[in-house]
Amino acid sequence: MAQIWLKDRVDSAFITQTVCLDDVTIRFEIWDTAGQERYHTLAPMYYRNAQAAIIVYDITNQDTFGRAKSWVKELQRMAPPNIVIALAGNKADLPTSRRCVEYSEGEAYAEENGLLFMETSAKTAMNVNEIFVEIAKKLPKKEVNNGQGGRRLVETAEAPKTSNCCK
Repeated sequence: MAQIWLKDRVDSAFITQTVCLDDVTIRFEIWDTAGQERYHTLAPMYYRNAQAAIIVYDITNQDTFGRAKSWVKELQRMAPPNIVIALAGNKADLPTSRRCVEYSEGEAYAEENGLLFMETSAKTAMNVNEIFVEIAKKLPKKEVNNGQGGRRLVETAEAPKTSNCCK
């Protein structure tokens, strides 16, 4: 199972998300710790063993982009060294006249810091599944015995395959 830590919600929450990638099913355990600063002191217990993190900012609010940068720096300093970090600019469904953070600004910051980057919409689900798929592609792989004398590469977050999800 992959643990993902999300940053940007009103309340702290736990959800799961399953992603099928090639012949591997990855079950993400998502600890959403909210965008409120009152959760800042609790954040390390969520990202300590995380394999990935998604830092979310609001494209209509420049301050949230600044806070997202702070969270990225903290993760780079304190989280496991091989953590996959994604930066998501949320509310991409809104008219461009409401935008305060340009796509190119988020993309450039992500590129400079080795992050995955995608603009999303929680309201319309635009790019929500896609960001999980891109994270799944970046998760470290390990070699395991396939039980028939051979070996294969799998996602370190592999979960048991469930019915028809990868077809």
